[in-house]
Amino acid sequence: MKILGIDIGGSGIKGGIVNTKTGKLVSQKIRFETPSPSSPKRVIKKIKKNIIKELDWNKYVGCGFPGIVNKNKILSAANVSNKWVGVNVSKRISRKTGCESFVLNDADAAGLAEMKYGSGKNKKGTVLMITVGTGLGTSIFIDGKLIPNIEFGHLKMYGDCAEKYASNSVRKQLDLSMNDWCSRFNEYIKYVEDLISPDLIIFGGGISKYFNEYDSLLKSRSKILPAKLENDAGIIGAALYTSLSLE
Repeated sequence: MKILGIDIGGSGIKGGIVNTKTGKLVSQKIRFETPSPSSPKRVIKKIKKNIIKELDWNKYVGCGFPGIVNKNKILSAANVSNKWVGVNVSKRISRKTGCESFVLNDADAAGLAEMKYGSGKNKKGTVLMITVGTGLGTSIFIDGKLIPNIEFGHLKMYGDCAEKYASNSVRKQLDLSMNDWCSRFNEYIKYVEDLISPDLIIFGGGISKYFNEYDSLLKSRSKILPAKLENDAGIIGAALYTSLSLE
């Protein structure tokens, strides 16, 4: 089945058509900066114009969103406008575009893709996916089953949330060396490992494509692997989630 996957992020929005049987993009990937302010109206308008119309799409849409999502309704919003809270995004996208849509947490989407097609394929035990970008997204799988909406990027560290200490955007803002940033990230890994003791950590998000430049600096008790799908995991996972929802 071919489904349009969309990944909404704090700094960028990406989309592409996915063959959910193979987990491959079968169209160009479109990316544009998240509008500011990032209200539902502005974001959905941009998605319709820049992705759906550009790809001439009129079928099913899967969408990953940076926050807690329950039955397509947004319960929290991270790194985007708080106007999303309380919105049924599925209904809003469907009404504005004519495409039936399904929505889930963005890190859950990336995790689903990696567990199906990537570094988590056939992995048992506890698998933690961490997406490292504007914030820190996390998803947890136990013997392949998703435990949804685990927002470990919002764990408290030094009086604020963890993503304000160890995300990739913080690395850029503070112009941290890779060694200094990894030192921070290792503190975060230890914090999470002390809570759930994962068997495997999958390292995703935009920075995952450069994994071999800093993997030796990461320290953990569990094995760490880069996301095979890199920064496309969110798009692919959103499409996969929609496919599973239609079964």
